[in-house]
Amino acid sequence: MGTRVAARQVLRWTGLNATSVFSPLQFGRCLLQPLCIGCRLLCSSSSHNALRSTQHNHELGPQPREPVPELSLPSLVDMGFTDSQAAQIHEATSKLRGGDAAQHALSTLTALFVLGLNPSSVLKLLEKCPELYTVKESQLQQRMGNMRKLGLVEGSLQRVVSHYPQILTVPVKTVKSVVVFLREKCQFTVQQVTDILRESPAVVLENMGQLEYKFQYVYFRMGVKQAEMVKSRLFRFTLDEVRCRHCFLERRGLYQTPDKKGQTVILNPKLDVILSVDQDAFLAHVANAPAEEYEVFSRLLAREWREEERQHGSIEADSGDDDDDDDVEEDEETGGKGGYSKRRKK
Repeated sequence: MGTRVAARQVLRWTGLNATSVFSPLQFGRCLLQPLCIGCRLLCSSSSHNALRSTQHNHELGPQPREPVPELSLPSLVDMGFTDSQAAQIHEATSKLRGGDAAQHALSTLTALFVLGLNPSSVLKLLEKCPELYTVKESQLQQRMGNMRKLGLVEGSLQRVVSHYPQILTVPVKTVKSVVVFLREKCQFTVQQVTDILRESPAVVLENMGQLEYKFQYVYFRMGVKQAEMVKSRLFRFTLDEVRCRHCFLERRGLYQTPDKKGQTVILNPKLDVILSVDQDAFLAHVANAPAEEYEVFSRLLAREWREEERQHGSIEADSGDDDDDDDVEEDEETGGKGGYSKRRKK
């Protein structure tokens, strides 16, 4: 109920103050004046004087536009914020630069209220992501509309924005490119992509090369299919977190890469069991190992990865000094591996 009242208040305040809709002066100029003239024409003999007065007003030219209103403390309190909350928002908006900054901030507040968020939630979102103050109204509408098209209905959209408000700062084109990658390269279904965006919205800002490598690692190295990736919320975790836990289990003989038929000699733990628990639970119930052993292993593995990256970089530098003919021969010998490396750089 409080959210609905706040939404009505902010919309009412917008209607009374914002220049993008009728202000009281504009409303009177556009509707009341013709009505009064019509009454005089019907009820008075002074119609000629009224018409001449109207013509005189037209000759004076259009009235100058009123400036865009600022978000004052009383107006923020009218929206439902407490005095302290209003002071915080007013201080943040007063630091914004640009003639339309106040209007953008008002549009952001309106959009968040319309989503069903209460004033306290709105303030938390803006503290998490102050960039939202400067997003244009048209961009907000396009981005929320695009997410609705992707299957994030009102309840899901509110949840996603609450968890990760940065998603409203991401251009529609960027979101679409990630969706295309997940659908075409990773072969996720439409519903699975919707679930990924709902549970792991930060995926839209992840480096595409890292995203691809993470999927390839889990799919080929661990033998995990798409449905299990979605269930385990894979894209909430970094590649290093996934690799470290997997390699630790593998070297302890508790995980085995499936063969071509998808079979293993041992029963591998589910990806959800590996990733969804904290480190203590992982060591106690999955790896059955002491924390000291895992910490030492993590440091050694990180050093191992750095060495591999350094060697990979030196190999690339050496290959850059070879002839074109040698490069062609190397591509023919390495085949798909070289092609995959090039894709990761894009």
